[in-house]
Amino acid sequence: MAERRSGAAEGLARLSEWVDAHLSLLRSLSAGMAVAGVLVLARSVRMTTKFTSALDIPVEFVTKNVKLRGKLHHITEKGLEVEHIPISIPLLTSIQRRWQSKGLLLVRLAGVELAPSGMAWLQQELKPKQMIWFQLLGREELALECLVLVTKGRFLSMCLNEEILRQGLGRTVPIEGLPHDSHLYWKLHRRLLRAEFKALKKHKGIWQEESYSERIRERISSSKAVQTLKQFVSWFRSS
Repeated sequence: MAERRSGAAEGLARLSEWVDAHLSLLRSLSAGMAVAGVLVLARSVRMTTKFTSALDIPVEFVTKNVKLRGKLHHITEKGLEVEHIPISIPLLTSIQRRWQSKGLLLVRLAGVELAPSGMAWLQQELKPKQMIWFQLLGREELALECLVLVTKGRFLSMCLNEEILRQGLGRTVPIEGLPHDSHLYWKLHRRLLRAEFKALKKHKGIWQEESYSERIRERISSSKAVQTLKQFVSWFRSS
C-alpha cells in the first residue's frame, strides 16, 4: 500500500513539474480556445440573427452566396417580400427576439425578366406563408438578387428562376451582382439559358408561334403603303 501511494505521489509530482514547464504553452492554448469560442459564438449569432433589411445582411454572406430560409408574404412587381427565418438555437434565439426589429426582405429572381403571365403563375403556384430558400447572388440597394428554391415533396426542390423560363413565362437577362467573368456567373447563366431554350423549342408561353392570319395582318399593318395611306386619311380628315 505504501508503494502504491509513493508511486501515485511521484506521478503527481511529475505532472506538476510538466505543467510548470509548459505553463506558457497551456496559457496559449487556453487563449486560442477562448478566441475560437468567441468566433464560433459570433458566427452563430449572425446565423441566428433575423435580417429585416437587405442592408443588414453581412457582405460576406453575399460574396459567399449563403443560402437563407424565409416565409413568403407577398408577390409584387418588384419581387417577393419574404420574412427571414434564421437558424433557431433555443436560449440564444429567445434572447435575440427581444430586440429584433420587424421587416421583410425584397427578393428578386436573379437572371429573369418576368412576363405578366409569369407574375400570375407565381401567384397561383406559391402559397401565402410558404417556406422558401433563397441563395444570395447579389444586392442592389434594398433588393436581393437570388436563386429561389421551393420544396416539392420530401426530397425534391424546384428552382423558380429556371421553372419560370422553362414555362416560357419570362426572359433570361444578365445576373446582377455576380462578376460577369466569374465561373459561378456563367454556370448559372447557362442553366437559365437552357431552361429558356426548352420553352422556345416547345413554343411555350411567350414563345408561342402566332397564327398565319395574325402574321399576315401584322405584315400588312406595318407595310409602307398602308402607313402612307393612313397618313393621307389623317391629313384629309384634318383638312
